[in-house]
Amino acid sequence: MNSFFASCEQQDNYWLRGRPVGVCVYTGRQGCVIAPSIEAKVKGVKTGMRLDQAITLCPDLVPVETHPNRYREYHVKIVEILRSFSDDVVPKSIDEAVVDLTNYQLVYKDMRQIALAIKQAIKEKVGDWFRCSIGIAPNVFLAKLASNMQKPDGLTIITPETIDDVLSSLILTDLPGIGHRMADRLKAGGVHTPLDLRYASPEHLRAVCKSIVGWHWHLRLNFGGEVDLSTNDELKSMSAMRTISTEQRQTSERLHELLQSLCLTLERRMVKKGIFCQDMSFSCRYHTGKTYNYEVHFPDPKQDGPELYHIIRERLEKFQAAHRCEPVLNEHLRSMSVVVFRFIPAEVVPLSLFDNDTRKNKLRKTLYDLKTKFGADKLVRATELRDNPIYRDVIGFGNIKDL
Repeated sequence: MNSFFASCEQQDNYWLRGRPVGVCVYTGRQGCVIAPSIEAKVKGVKTGMRLDQAITLCPDLVPVETHPNRYREYHVKIVEILRSFSDDVVPKSIDEAVVDLTNYQLVYKDMRQIALAIKQAIKEKVGDWFRCSIGIAPNVFLAKLASNMQKPDGLTIITPETIDDVLSSLILTDLPGIGHRMADRLKAGGVHTPLDLRYASPEHLRAVCKSIVGWHWHLRLNFGGEVDLSTNDELKSMSAMRTISTEQRQTSERLHELLQSLCLTLERRMVKKGIFCQDMSFSCRYHTGKTYNYEVHFPDPKQDGPELYHIIRERLEKFQAAHRCEPVLNEHLRSMSVVVFRFIPAEVVPLSLFDNDTRKNKLRKTLYDLKTKFGADKLVRATELRDNPIYRDVIGFGNIKDL
């Protein structure tokens, strides 16, 4: 999907259509543009640009606060459209999915016509302002590469006959999955262009990459098999992260409110998935370039957000007392994140010999069932009550496991 978050806003608000829009978590001058519209991109606004810089570059930019539930709902609708063409659909992120037509070759004779039909179905059944770029190729990697080549509203096909012409116009970092460090490693091994990568022997690529990754690159570019179509839905970790605004850094109390909200976000997601975590990590980054990291293993699996918060808080207090240092949550804080992992299903969580948490666990599940039915703001914990809430729900582009 092209400029997906901004397109969702323009779809629902007619007066935003055709105007440069910047979707932001916060619309203060220090806010960050997390998703510029197609019109804003034309004027040079980029993802991650600070809002005051974006407005200097594009004075008629319209800042819009993010609406995560709206994007989730449209994601689900679009995936339903794709599944009307094929049962084999793998969502890769909030705005991207793979439609595997391997088993439909006798049904669909012309893949270009199917792509056009998908575009039309999205416009008619999801929204007329949505545009998407579709890539068609014999494997997922080349299809993704093709989808990136023409935006917005593109349609590109890569075949064994056309792949050399396509690769000759690109540099290594244009290939999805190759960053500057990987590009430097390949160049050190004599692979300077995508065409060099295609025609290098698999043995040489494996030696240069020092892993099976080199063999995968050979397969991707030489139609040797599928290595990217993963349908493994196993959830390995959940994370909640926020970049800290100037307003949020003003007091320790505000920072602790934000930390508690991150823990409650993870609680909500674990309750929804019916899982408990056995490990947690907490990290901070500062404008000075320093970092703080803490990781803990739980003897008893955890799901309760306030309990996760108190574990982190106790650790911070012990650290500060032991080192006689300034608070970990201070005015130099740039971002903080909480990650939980090593999950086990709720039904196999062992009962404690001394604490009976069954009622508390059932209460949490009931709470979120009611929130789902009547709205997230209709029933809240006392710990969530704020005179001036600073935490807002956001969604990352890759955050689709809960959907």
